[in-house]
Amino acid sequence: MIENDIIIIGGGLAGLIAGIHLAKSGFSILIIEKNEFPKHKVCGEYISNEVLNYLKSLNLDIESLKPTHIDKLSFSLVSGKTIETILPLGGFGVSRYELDFYLYKEALKLGCKIIQETVENITFLNDAFTVVSNESSYKSKVAVGAFGKRSNLDTKFKRTFIQKTSNWLGVKAHYNCDFPDDLVGLHHFKGGYCGISKVENNLVNICYLSNYETFKKYKNIDEYQHKVVCENPNLKKIFEKATLKFEKPLTISQISFDKKECVENHILMIGDTAGLIHPLCGNGMAMAIHSAKLASETIIDYLKNIISREKMESNYTEKWKCNFKNRLKTGRLLGKLLQKENLAQLVMKILIIFPSLLSVIIKKTHGKPI
Repeated sequence: MIENDIIIIGGGLAGLIAGIHLAKSGFSILIIEKNEFPKHKVCGEYISNEVLNYLKSLNLDIESLKPTHIDKLSFSLVSGKTIETILPLGGFGVSRYELDFYLYKEALKLGCKIIQETVENITFLNDAFTVVSNESSYKSKVAVGAFGKRSNLDTKFKRTFIQKTSNWLGVKAHYNCDFPDDLVGLHHFKGGYCGISKVENNLVNICYLSNYETFKKYKNIDEYQHKVVCENPNLKKIFEKATLKFEKPLTISQISFDKKECVENHILMIGDTAGLIHPLCGNGMAMAIHSAKLASETIIDYLKNIISREKMESNYTEKWKCNFKNRLKTGRLLGKLLQKENLAQLVMKILIIFPSLLSVIIKKTHGKPI
């Protein structure tokens, strides 16, 4: 007996948005999340306004979370050379702690069942899924993978990216410091990138990604920040005046920016599970939300018998590539460029002379309003 129309594995941003979208269409939803709510996560916590109308269409009141409204970008190299520009669409800053908890409560109101368990395996047989957790097993017509950047399920499915060692480490914390409400900063340092923006309650989110090869030479995060991250004078100025609000920064290792398939073993992958997190695209949260929308729309067509399962999977793959493939490709290209300091300095000189080119780059990594 099939117990649920849809099982969503993972209750992060993409998983909760998909649950809300699908529940509004009257389907039975089970969301399985291994962590309790609310919870801080390593994340840039900036969302492009490209998804704002979609969130409103789901009757989600983001303004109730008191986000900051951001319309400027400041970008700098290790040397401190800086260029600022207006963000074409703008965006908003809100913590994952507040946003995910809000979405969790909204999903429950709509009838989604959310349980705290760890999924250990997913099998597909006779046109149905069996999802096995550490507590029980569940059946569904559709399975959605929203289990994050790295999971035991990636190993179980032998996904290509998980078989490679990744040298990226993520570090995030909230601080009290003087920082403009309307600005997002993206600052380069040797071996990494740091994003800075305000979230609710006048807190500043500082999140950076570091190549482990540069990090492992130091004893701890404090020493690394002082000797490497703060080589960029813009970051040094911020960290010198910032007061940490966490007991200690959050970290996550083995972050992969390799390509990931958006459909595997008949499971529709969304958000980070589909590889939507390249830092130089600047808006992984918006892409995660957008992917939840695309998956939900194709699932609804399938469950209403408008299209076949095969067509559902191919439609989602096609829409995913159309919306995200080139944006992620641009992000990877920018990442490689910034690893070569002399070339990066040359590009910065060109951008200073022709600042309109920065707007072109931003448009290449951001989507149109959905």
